[in-house]
Amino acid sequence: MERDVVEIAPPLFPSGSRTRKPRKAGIPEVIDVEHYEFRNGGLVSNNNNANLVDKKNKGKSIQDGSFYDHLADEEVVMSTTHPWGFPSSSSKRSRRSSSRPFNRDASASSSRPRAAVEVVVSSAQANFLRDFKRFDTVDNFSQHHYASQGNASKQHSRTWVKKVQADWKILENDLPEAISVRACESRMDLMRAVIVGAEGTPYHDGVFFFDIHFPDTYPSVPPMVHYHSGGLRINPNLYNCGKVCLSLLGTWNGNAREQWLPQESTMLQLLVSIQALILNQKPYFNEPAYGRTKGTPSGEAHSKFYSENVYVLSLRTMVYSMRKPPKHFEEFVRSHYFERAHDIVKASNAYIDGAPVGSIVKGGVQDIEESSESGSMKFRTEVATFMKTVVEELVKLGVKELDDKLKPPPNAESSNKSNCKRSRSSR
Repeated sequence: MERDVVEIAPPLFPSGSRTRKPRKAGIPEVIDVEHYEFRNGGLVSNNNNANLVDKKNKGKSIQDGSFYDHLADEEVVMSTTHPWGFPSSSSKRSRRSSSRPFNRDASASSSRPRAAVEVVVSSAQANFLRDFKRFDTVDNFSQHHYASQGNASKQHSRTWVKKVQADWKILENDLPEAISVRACESRMDLMRAVIVGAEGTPYHDGVFFFDIHFPDTYPSVPPMVHYHSGGLRINPNLYNCGKVCLSLLGTWNGNAREQWLPQESTMLQLLVSIQALILNQKPYFNEPAYGRTKGTPSGEAHSKFYSENVYVLSLRTMVYSMRKPPKHFEEFVRSHYFERAHDIVKASNAYIDGAPVGSIVKGGVQDIEESSESGSMKFRTEVATFMKTVVEELVKLGVKELDDKLKPPPNAESSNKSNCKRSRSSR
């Protein structure tokens, strides 16, 4: 079994930011998920690579002012939308009404018809997520999994209190962007964490919640962790009963350096281990018996089908989280899925078209040249079928224009013909 502990060296200087963003690995080539198809066993662009995304310049503003040249004779319309749950009066900045366009030069005359240019305004959900603290404290945790294992009046040892406070400080300063934590002021033994699935894995765009309890003998023993599974087994290390299997927690055997070390181990180390080593790109190999088959044709084939099933279960977890968001993260869940809705639909459409599971990154599909096989027909059909339920929940959040963008299940007959062509070409 591979090591399941991420060792984190303490910073040389205190961090001044609570939301320090980790560096992202560069992706050499990304193809727009809306402009590709599988042909003869390989993925090709629909327009001769015309849709390759320039990752280097993506998102950069136009510096030379040429963007504004064509606006002299055109109307510009400020379009603002206030989705579900966010009143329009909350904004302090004045906004022009969408029914009152304004001209850059009112005196300019032109025979050409005036075109409306929509200006993108950050949604209330985007602003909420931007301001959402990675670490914060709350008053109570009545709906916590470990709420019954203690009470607010319970006295703890000085060593216990000192260690928990130290963990709070580390989390406040050094949590990565994809992890958020809420600790309880009245019950310091309780904590809740959410981890956002990383792109390039079958968990992308999902949110996964964990309830944490610090026993009386902490830090001599590791914390107790319960996963909010919704009854789904999405990983060899995450049971449908909520058990988290990890050497650092003492729930799996490991060498001395992989186990909880009272003088060294921290909650940050534990959460990052779950993020990086459990919710990873190929979770099939987390199972020790299967880890030895990694890199073999048989092992990789089984891994592919396992990851396909994981993504479908991840979609189900999305619905479960939207319907029953954990306490103190209700608005986070709604805002997260509101902002990720179109990305989720685009990724699922790519899978329905045959993209390999886990190949989706922001803006397109990566590592196409390494994937000669498309997703299985079973996977593509299951995604297309269950995405209808996902879209229904996203629409309830106020997301617009999703129904028309969702692709139907793939045609089995045409897919079989395509597979036959691939088989002949490989002989």
